[in-house]
Amino acid sequence: MINYEALFKISYGLYVVSSGTKEEGNAYISNTVFQVTADPPRFATCCSKDNHTVELIRSCGQFSVSVLREDADASTIGTFGYKSGKDSDKLQGMDVRYGETGVPIVLNDAIAFLVVRVQETLDVGTHLMFIGELVEAEVLEETVDPLTYLHYRRVQKGVAPKNAPTYIDKSKLERISAEVEHARYQCPTCGYMYDEEKEGVKFDDLPDDWECPVCGEKKSEFIKI
Repeated sequence: MINYEALFKISYGLYVVSSGTKEEGNAYISNTVFQVTADPPRFATCCSKDNHTVELIRSCGQFSVSVLREDADASTIGTFGYKSGKDSDKLQGMDVRYGETGVPIVLNDAIAFLVVRVQETLDVGTHLMFIGELVEAEVLEETVDPLTYLHYRRVQKGVAPKNAPTYIDKSKLERISAEVEHARYQCPTCGYMYDEEKEGVKFDDLPDDWECPVCGEKKSEFIKI
């Protein structure tokens, strides 16, 4: 038996991982960035095989990691976590710097960044793990705490994107709720909460084609809590 709540006890950060060049770049939200050696410093990240960024990392052999601030704006997480670079240029309109190696670095809500040159790629099933050596790093804000996945879930009520290694599908997160006058419904993709009392409209009265205002998830996928 697996109690999926136990998986939420594992500690993670929340980052924007970018790759590509000035001509073509993309980025996604990741909570699997970690240091694997100290001397020389090496880091790893996991990227879904379905992500547009995975091919960019493979082709240019590098990626950047933007460490997000604890109060990161929901729109930053929404853009990089719940939209696809296959459909739009996610870097357009963003504050982007290009590192010493030419890789894009997202500065929106970032307190630090790392640039990693890939040395090894491991196939771990649904994802590829990229391991590489640190070639550039900078602190942008000294006094601001980084965003953790725990804070994102507890305070911002977010959940992992579908392509994240930590994503758990809707059927495993369904909750049984008693009948109440005003219910709340949560988006299983981005964690957005629709509160009937605050909105003044019953969720069932919303049109069938209504979508999550943060990530565009269908109304039918929302979970009553």
